[in-house]
Amino acid sequence: MGKPTPQIAALPIQYDKNGGLRVLMVTSRDTGRWVMPKGWTMDGKKPWAAAEIEALEEAGARGHMSRKKIGTYDYDKTLDDGSKLRCRVSLYPMIVQKLKRNWKEKGQRRRHWFSPKSAAKRVKEPELAELLLRLADKPKKEPVLRELLRAA
Repeated sequence: MGKPTPQIAALPIQYDKNGGLRVLMVTSRDTGRWVMPKGWTMDGKKPWAAAEIEALEEAGARGHMSRKKIGTYDYDKTLDDGSKLRCRVSLYPMIVQKLKRNWKEKGQRRRHWFSPKSAAKRVKEPELAELLLRLADKPKKEPVLRELLRAA
């Protein structure tokens, strides 16, 4: 297998009224498992801008997007013909400021807020689970998140 195919994803987050970090996840269209809003890179768009579009289309989330990725993870995407494609996903955090009532993929997906620990249990990609568990412990220690929180 050659070099992984690049993909981008949003990591939509917000703090609840008790100061706890929450992660917004959506169900995948094919298997219904919980995933981050993600997709292919887009010609003419910066990766973080493409991730922002995915967050809006898949989760109806708008907010303040980081231009820096918080991490990457790999997974095998099953294509329509049944073959597998190795993908490397760059994850860009977003502080959610608004959730739309109606969005492009509303009829195809569900969305839900989870604690980082609960989100980590639901994903099957080990690197993504590890990143979510890091956020469960000390989210403000993540340089990219600290910067994003200051800017938002």
